[in-house]
Amino acid sequence: MVSRKYFSSLGLFLLIIGFLAFTALNNTLLGGFRLDLTENNLFTLSEGSKKIVKSIDEPINLYFFFTQKSSENLPQLRSYATRVRELLEEYALIADGKINLTFLDPEPFSEKEDLATEFGLQSLPLSAAGDELYFGLAGTNAIDDVEVIPFLQPDKEEFLEYDISKLLQSLILVDKPIVGIISSLPVQGDMNMQTFQMTPSWMVVEQLESSFNIQNLADDIEEIPSEIDLLMLVHPKQLSEALLFSIDQFVMNGGKLLAFTDPLAEMDRPQQSNPMMPSAPTDQSSSLNRLTEVWGISMRDNIVLGDSQTALAVSGPSGTPVRHLGILGMGVDNFSEDDVVMSSLESINIATAGILDVSEDPPGNIEGLIFSSAYSMPLDAFQFQFLTNPEDLMREFTPTGEQYLVAARLTGFAPTAFPNGLEGSPGKHLMSTDNISVILVSDTDMLTDRMWVQVQNFFGQQLATPWANNGDMVSNALENLSGGEALISIRSRGRFSRPFDVVQNLRREAEARYLENANDLQTRLAATEQKLTEIQSGQGAGELLVLSSEQEEAIAEFQQEKYTIRKQLRDVRHQLDRDIELLGTTLKFINIALVPILMTFTLLIMNLLHLGKPKEI
Repeated sequence: MVSRKYFSSLGLFLLIIGFLAFTALNNTLLGGFRLDLTENNLFTLSEGSKKIVKSIDEPINLYFFFTQKSSENLPQLRSYATRVRELLEEYALIADGKINLTFLDPEPFSEKEDLATEFGLQSLPLSAAGDELYFGLAGTNAIDDVEVIPFLQPDKEEFLEYDISKLLQSLILVDKPIVGIISSLPVQGDMNMQTFQMTPSWMVVEQLESSFNIQNLADDIEEIPSEIDLLMLVHPKQLSEALLFSIDQFVMNGGKLLAFTDPLAEMDRPQQSNPMMPSAPTDQSSSLNRLTEVWGISMRDNIVLGDSQTALAVSGPSGTPVRHLGILGMGVDNFSEDDVVMSSLESINIATAGILDVSEDPPGNIEGLIFSSAYSMPLDAFQFQFLTNPEDLMREFTPTGEQYLVAARLTGFAPTAFPNGLEGSPGKHLMSTDNISVILVSDTDMLTDRMWVQVQNFFGQQLATPWANNGDMVSNALENLSGGEALISIRSRGRFSRPFDVVQNLRREAEARYLENANDLQTRLAATEQKLTEIQSGQGAGELLVLSSEQEEAIAEFQQEKYTIRKQLRDVRHQLDRDIELLGTTLKFINIALVPILMTFTLLIMNLLHLGKPKEI
């Protein structure tokens, strides 16, 4: 008895020693090996992120702030913080010393909390006692530029890698990208012919000036200047063939293009020195179909998108609110879920927007950014030019059930729209590009202040209060395009905190089988009880029920069948529970034992093969 107890204790001691030795051996021999078995490779940086990291010339400092004590009762947030930390460590590992990563726990009234406040990080209040949570990232470069992510929102987990890479890209690129704007609309202000005073720039352009070097280009130039990094076209109306050719070659040569076209631009109306005189009808449309048709996408001529589901209310002739089929408030359901340009946006307002059609076999990739609802249809642009009552649009409105494209991103291969070059210019030109970078939007009115921002004059200063995300979309698009191919290539990577979809599907299948068997058994049970009722109520009320031996035997059989069916129902229910428990046990074994064992043996074999290779002298 004593001997058995001695050997049991010795075995337990040796097991512990063996486990510790095995762990130490793994850390020593296999520490450099990394294997990501997650579905979306969540712990592996994309090629775009690796390219950005490899382009770091001078060291970059990253400071990850997370309040440990305040988050003790927030297990999901702590799990996400671990995910962020491990991803940052992956960046630092690939950077090979070019990223100095520091983890900080900003406790209340500490110097680390002061540093978080100095960087401009946002704190999340957790209680009335004043507990706050910091969960953000700050970065600095050699010339003390600062970029921050004020709060790492778990609901933006799909774009975590993009946000970190974008922060690094901003610290690497010291000079602001140069954005050339060509517009036939007064986006940068104009002279008011009635008051003879300058009107201010549109707020969307003023917002861009903080992040970009804006250059206004005349719409009658014939060539895009070589220093332009990004080109933004707003209502490109009646551009010359030479300018269209220059835009085409700008894109073929790797230039990034953001274009806003429109079948009916409400701001495209000539100014009248005498407001009492009616204005003559003018062509208020613009398109880039001359270029984009060969790229696989085009805007319908003289067609405006009407959408009853997203229609916004405007003031009608009598002053009462009336829904306008052409003035639309697009929400999250109308945005692409997987594109970083549309991430975190909640609403975008558009007016008399066009419809983009994608060809059956486009040469490159075309991904939709903004869609209409299914309660929409194409409308003739002429209906809107002299519209006085928006209710008139509803009279013949019949939704087609189709969702129409309003904005799209073009990537991949694209041929030139000028295969023979520009007539009269025999010089060489590029015939195609392997990675076009274009975002096309079929509305210009969304850029006007009235569609998304309220501007007030406060003691000579303009205060802007956005009530929609129109300006944010433009900023997102240009920031994404300015990041180059590396940043553009980074898309949503999936979620770390995922529901057990496979388990849920198996559970649903098991429940479906249960319900199918249960419904069949319930039908049989109801039929049996019905027969029993018919036999037992064979005679009228008040009469004694005299049953023959055959009837008594039939009742006994039906009673037995009733008990058998009820037992089968219980067995089906128990079998469902056993299937679910077995599934859980199997998953636990795979996750806890089988996968670690297989990974350990795989890494050991890889290490042995690596050690067995002859060394070069």
